[in-house]
Amino acid sequence: MVTIDNYLDSHFIHRSNWLRAAVLGANDGIISVSSLAIGVAAASDNRDTIILATVAGVVAGALSMAAGEYVSVSSQTDIEKADIAREAKELKEYPEEELEVLTQIYEQRGLKRATAELVAKELTEKDVLAAHVRDELGITETSQANPIQAALASGASFLAGGALPLLVTLFVSINSIELWLYVATIFFLMLLGAISAKTGGASIPKAIVRVTVWGTIAMGLSAFVGYLFGVNV
Repeated sequence: MVTIDNYLDSHFIHRSNWLRAAVLGANDGIISVSSLAIGVAAASDNRDTIILATVAGVVAGALSMAAGEYVSVSSQTDIEKADIAREAKELKEYPEEELEVLTQIYEQRGLKRATAELVAKELTEKDVLAAHVRDELGITETSQANPIQAALASGASFLAGGALPLLVTLFVSINSIELWLYVATIFFLMLLGAISAKTGGASIPKAIVRVTVWGTIAMGLSAFVGYLFGVNV
């Protein structure tokens, strides 16, 4: 028997909030820490210097990502709450006008006028604020921001992503560390693209190409800057 819960479980949109933050964090962790390590390696042949810079990048980046994600998503939450409060006030002061707005929304979606009026009235009778929040403001449980979840997902995933190039700097030969970092990072990015696409039900090849291309550009520019301003440390 098909139920609404079973139907929703077959889709992936409910994962969009935390998955977006996690992919952003991991991708940023891999690319930024690798780029930092490559840039430092291009300017120095001292392993301790490279490792120190990489560790600092991992720690600072994870904290920055978590804090930044929390602040930005909290701002979105504040806007949503303000809009909901404003809508509740308007519903009390102008119930007929708000009912007409809801009716027109349903008309624009393809319902006939009489059907749109009926749907608007029935949804208003059930939960007027929920109907307007969902259909007028476009805020749903799926899209609603969660600052704590976003901050934890982003910070933890940056830490995990940044730890991968750090491991490379610890164990590979210092003479070919830039090449190893580049190759390993491309592999990590391809893996991330595949995992994120699989988790979100999207195209795996498209995700792999996207993260690989931009990762290559970032690392190339970082290496160029390292060579341009390189000094032996």
